[in-house]
Amino acid sequence: MTSGNADRWLPKLVLSPTLVTSLIFVYGFILITIALSFTESRLLPNWEWAGLERYEQLFDNDRFWTSAKNLAIFGTLFIVFSAVIGLLLAIMLDQKIRGEGFLRAIYLYPMALSFIVTGTAWKWLLNPGLGLERIVQQWGWASFTFDWLINPDKAIYTVVIAGVWQSAGFAMALFLAGLRGVDSEVIKAAQVDGASLPMIYRRIIIPTLRPVFFSVTLILAHIAIKSFDLVMALTGGGPGTSSDVPAIFMYQFSFTRGQLGVGAASAVMMLMTIMAVMVPLMYAEARAGRDR
Repeated sequence: MTSGNADRWLPKLVLSPTLVTSLIFVYGFILITIALSFTESRLLPNWEWAGLERYEQLFDNDRFWTSAKNLAIFGTLFIVFSAVIGLLLAIMLDQKIRGEGFLRAIYLYPMALSFIVTGTAWKWLLNPGLGLERIVQQWGWASFTFDWLINPDKAIYTVVIAGVWQSAGFAMALFLAGLRGVDSEVIKAAQVDGASLPMIYRRIIIPTLRPVFFSVTLILAHIAIKSFDLVMALTGGGPGTSSDVPAIFMYQFSFTRGQLGVGAASAVMMLMTIMAVMVPLMYAEARAGRDR
C-alpha cells in the first residue's frame, strides 16, 4: 500500500469501529424499538404484528397524558430558566470581575454531579420535615411552609428547581464562550457613540449569540426530554403520578408492568418529540446561516 493510499484509508479504519458500534447500538436499537411498538410484545419480545394497537393503548392511557403534560411544564421552565440564568451569569463574568475563575468553578460544579446525586440532595433540602422548611421554622418563622415536594400540584416544580440548579452553569459556560468571541472593537465603537453597557448587550452582543442560543436550547431540550434519574431520585414520579414524565412511564411499562409494546410505543413518541424540537431548530439555524 502506497503512502497516499495509507493516508486516505487510515482515518476510515480508525473511525470504523465507532461507526459500526453507533450503527448497531444506537440506530439498530432505535429500529428494534420502533418494530416492537407494532407487535404483541408484553413481558418479552413477541414479533406477532399488532398494527397500531399499542399506540391506541398508549393514547388511551391517562397516565401517559399526565406525563406528557409534566414534560411540557418541566421542559419549558427548565430550558427558559437555565438559559436566562446562564446568560446573566455569563454577562456578569464577562465583566472580568475579581475571582472570576473561582466563581466560574462554583457555577460549573453542579455539572460534575450526576442527576442522582442532585435529586437526592434536593430531596433532603426540600423535605418538609428535614430541610428548608424545618430550618426556617427553627429560626423563628414557625408559620413558614414549603411543602412542594409532597404537594401533587407543585411537585413537578421541585424537579425544575433541581434541574435548573444543575444545568444553569453549563449554559453559562456556553454563553461565556460566545461572549468572549465577540469583537471588542465593536463594543469600543458603540461606547464611543455613547451607548450604555446594557444597551450594548441588548442591541449588539446578545443578538450575535444566536448560534449559542441554538446550541443551549438543543442540549437542554434533549436533557429535559430524556429526564429519568433526576425525577426518580427526587420525587419518584410522585406523589402518585403528579411528577411522572415519559421516561419513567416508558421504563415502568417496559420492564416492571410487562407491557413492552406500550413501553416501546412511548419511547417512539419520545423520539418523535426530540425530532419535533430538533428539526425546526436545525432548519431555522441553517436558514439563518445562509442568510448571513
